[in-house]
Amino acid sequence: MERTNSQLSCFQYLIAGPCAVESEEQVVETARRLWVQQTHFPIPLSFFRAGVWKPRSEADAFCGVGEKAFPWLQHISHDFGFQVCIEVANARHIELCAKYGIKAIWIGARTSVNPFIVQEIADAIHHSDFTVLVKNPIIPDVRLWLGNLERIEKAGIKKLLAVHRGFSDTTENIFRNAPMWDIPIALHLMRPDIPIICDPSHISGQRQYVKQLAQIAIDYGAMGLMIETHCNPCAALCDAAQQFTPEELSELLRSLTFKHSVSNTDDLLRQQRTLIHNIDHQLSQLLAKRFSIVKEIAHIKQEHDIPLLQPNQWNSVVQNYHQHTLQDDCYAKFLENFLDLLHHFSLEMQQNKKEL
Repeated sequence: MERTNSQLSCFQYLIAGPCAVESEEQVVETARRLWVQQTHFPIPLSFFRAGVWKPRSEADAFCGVGEKAFPWLQHISHDFGFQVCIEVANARHIELCAKYGIKAIWIGARTSVNPFIVQEIADAIHHSDFTVLVKNPIIPDVRLWLGNLERIEKAGIKKLLAVHRGFSDTTENIFRNAPMWDIPIALHLMRPDIPIICDPSHISGQRQYVKQLAQIAIDYGAMGLMIETHCNPCAALCDAAQQFTPEELSELLRSLTFKHSVSNTDDLLRQQRTLIHNIDHQLSQLLAKRFSIVKEIAHIKQEHDIPLLQPNQWNSVVQNYHQHTLQDDCYAKFLENFLDLLHHFSLEMQQNKKEL
């Protein structure tokens, strides 16, 4: 990919590496292949990311190899010239980073929910030369995210970045974490001086959605991407489904379109259009999923000789849609027509199934 200033004026950070350090062979091989591929990247690799400690939800899940990973990471930094970036969750982790010469760290989404721990980390790095990346907390709270950034900033850290990695969401969603693009946009409006990069790996949870999310992030004006990369994703001990090989990462980056600089007005308009584009992506996927469930319902009704028309169930569907209705006559008319269409084709699909 040819690198031009006009293309990359807003894109400044590229971070790649495995979700977790699993072995010396695994992490060094991943770094070696990233080093080979980076000539095809839009910009040189900014940081080699690697999880030394992994805060897992399950007690028996792989939680990282800990301190023994540091000599391997030193080897990578020396041999390939990569600046290594690792996740930290307490002051002891900071001490080990300083001991082994690691100067770039990130604070993860689970840690970011606790201001006490973030302050502990801030105190441990007070007036140091660390580069600190702060991921959004898993709960959708822009003030908490901003507060964490300000705690690190008040510790005298000059190199500070925000990382958008999505938010925990219990509603139906095609992604592992809900993007909630309005939250990073709000953060950018509050602190336009803090670069925001996107971690589409953790938003998506699956490789198939990473390109879509990465392009949306770039369209919104994200200043970089953090994408999980593993020499053998199928054998990864955690988050295997969302990791790319270095060669696949190179192909992915070549497929993205990087934006030119725009005026503030154009930028705001582009953000809103990109938001609509993202919503349309999810609507199309969710509608397809809905109709696949309708087909399953048709089979159940056919097997148990249940009538197609279920008024109480449909009234419940209508009520769900009206929970989030807008006070707008045009929208009310659209919603009425949309629900009529949805009901008509749901019944038609079930009728067709019954006739087979």
